[in-house]
Amino acid sequence: MLKFSRMKKTADLHVPYQKAASCGFLCWPLIALLIGWSASSYAGRDIDQDEALYLVEQGVIQPLQTFIDDALERFPGRFLEAELEWDDGRYVYELEIVTETRRVLELEYDAVTGKLLDVDEDD
Repeated sequence: MLKFSRMKKTADLHVPYQKAASCGFLCWPLIALLIGWSASSYAGRDIDQDEALYLVEQGVIQPLQTFIDDALERFPGRFLEAELEWDDGRYVYELEIVTETRRVLELEYDAVTGKLLDVDEDD
């Protein structure tokens, strides 16, 4: 009987580890999902026109027209479209223009500082 009680105590010691192991096994998908979600939340979120207007009115970002004027001064042509995104921890304007030589360019600007970040030619 003494052996049984020792075995019982030893078996009882493993129960919390078994529960923790099974929770860890079952919780990994949830943890992976949360990590993936937090990483994707920095990938780029489109800002709608109401939020953009609010950000301009509050002085957080510069108005879109400032960037359109700069883009067309650098690359004469026509303005096609623009988007405002929260990307990599900052507000970014993406402008698309077609130059006088019919090249379609996408320009990325930091919406707060006004700095031109990138220029890509669309295919």
